[in-house]
Formats: sequence, C-alpha cells, structure tokens
Amino acid sequence: MRSASEDPVPLHEEFIYCCGAATQVLKCGPWKDLSKDESKNLPRLLFMIIPGNPGLAGYYRTFIQALYCGLNQQYPVWVVSHAGHCKPPSGMEMIEDTDIKELEDVFGLNGQVEHKLNFLRKNVSKDIKLVLIAHSIGCYITLEMMKRASELQVLRSVLLFPTIERMAQSPQGKLMTPLLCKLRYALYMPVYLLSFLPEGLKASLVRFALRGMKTCDESSITTSINLFSVDCIANILYMASQEMMKVVERDSTTIKQNLKKLIFYYGTGDSWCPQHYYDEIKMDFPDGDIRLCEKGLRHAFVLDASKEMAAMITDWLQDDLTKL
Repeated sequence: MRSASEDPVPLHEEFIYCCGAATQVLKCGPWKDLSKDESKNLPRLLFMIIPGNPGLAGYYRTFIQALYCGLNQQYPVWVVSHAGHCKPPSGMEMIEDTDIKELEDVFGLNGQVEHKLNFLRKNVSKDIKLVLIAHSIGCYITLEMMKRASELQVLRSVLLFPTIERMAQSPQGKLMTPLLCKLRYALYMPVYLLSFLPEGLKASLVRFALRGMKTCDESSITTSINLFSVDCIANILYMASQEMMKVVERDSTTIKQNLKKLIFYYGTGDSWCPQHYYDEIKMDFPDGDIRLCEKGLRHAFVLDASKEMAAMITDWLQDDLTKL
C-alpha cells in the first residue's frame, strides 16, 4: 500500500503566450481555468510560484506536487515560468508572431514583473485570494507586484532565499557581475555548439555538472536541457545582468506596508544573500516573520530539497488556512 502522498499527483502543463512571450505553466489541481468570475466552483485560494533565475517551471515540478499534497489537494498550485526562459514546443516561436507589441523589454527584469501581473489579470479571477511563493529573484518580482498592484488579494507571500538587495555586492554577485554584464555574449557560441548534441548526451552533461549532490531531483535534469538553447540562455543571462544593476536598495517601504503578509526565509551559507543581509533586515523589522534556515538548505533548494521545503511551508501556513 502506498500513502496518498506517494500516489502520482496529476500535473497539467501549458505553453502559452503572455505579453507576447513564450511561457510555460505547470498546474497541480483540477482547476484549469480560474478566470471565470461567474463560476461558483472556483477555489478560494491559489498558490502561485514565482521562480528564481533560470526561471524554468520544470525546476519546481516536484515542489508544487509536494506542496499540493501537503495542502491535502485542497488548493491549486501553479508555477509560471519567466518570459522566454523555456524552450517552446515544436511549432511555437519564442515571441508571438503579431504586429502588436504587448510589452517593452518583456525579457528584462521590469518586463518579468509586468509579465506575472498580466498573467494573473488574464488567467485568475479577482475574487481568488493568492499565496505567492517566491524564490531568489522571484522575491524581488513579488515585492514589485505587491507594490504595483495593491488590488491583488494576497493572503501571504513567502520569500525563499530572497535576493532583494545589493545583488552585485554579494559574494556570488561580485564573481558573476563582470561575466553577466560584459562577457555574456561570449557564452552564446559554446551553447550554440552544444545545442546540436543528442538529448541523451545533454542529460549526461547535466548529471556530470550536478555530480556533487548526494541526491538530485530527476526533473531538474530534464529541465536543465533547456539551458542548451541559445535563445533561452540569452534571455536568462540578459535578465541576470539587469538584476546585478537594478537590485540595489531593499524596498523597505513596500516591506513595511505589507509586513504582516510576508514570510522571509534566509540561508546560512547563501552567497547570493549572505547572512548579514538577514541580520540587517531582522534588525530593521523586528516584528516581521523573518527566519534563518537551520537545515543547511542550498539557495537552489529545488535541486535536492523540494519536498522538505514544501513541508515547511505548509506548516507555516496552517493558521492562515484554518481562518479561510
């Protein structure tokens, strides 16, 4: 006998155009269309995942399945890729073939914020409350969403390993900023050449790159094959270069205005948001729900700790859910 949590969790995959850019959406739950205001069967709450960078929905496959099970399959859980980070299926272009330019610079950091807001406006009823679960740069995007669209019915925002300030000054930022801002074009040619390799060999290269991990989520292996696409890499690195330049000062005003809705979760050995960033925000917001990881989870938790993170989040939100 298998427990309910071990049963296969139904997962619905869509490739759509949002703001004119190819976008992958993964959904757990029976609700495929949440935009119909007149439907009486709509859920009261949607869990939406805002990814880090690379913003590939597939990295969060195990995470949303575990979260959906942890919520007793009561609420839909969706993850929306960043614009242009996923390789679209055959017959679908990276950019929609239309004369209408929906959004200026959709692949940039500001464009990714508007991309998520546009997705919600077109696909989710205004009556549905939201739990936004953000990872890494997704936390910056989420705070910007809350700032720009105060009409969103956000019940909670969970910010995991939040890169919301001084990215270029972080240990990893100091290393990556010159590469991302000055040398990223040099990476396109090797990626182009590697793109011709058979899929099996690409998977082997990914496994080799992740060989240091004791356990690695299999969905991370298959998702990483997208990184052999020049178009995907170009959009990923372009967004990352903007992160280094634009994510400078923490938006303490937005945090203060929404403090009761926010949960922050910092890592102890995170080279993108080092521990003194946690110490400083904890000092500035002593009444905030700001936590420090005691489990040694890595910044890229989706690679090997999705189930553990999902279990923690469902535990944190129990009180909120019982009040619904």
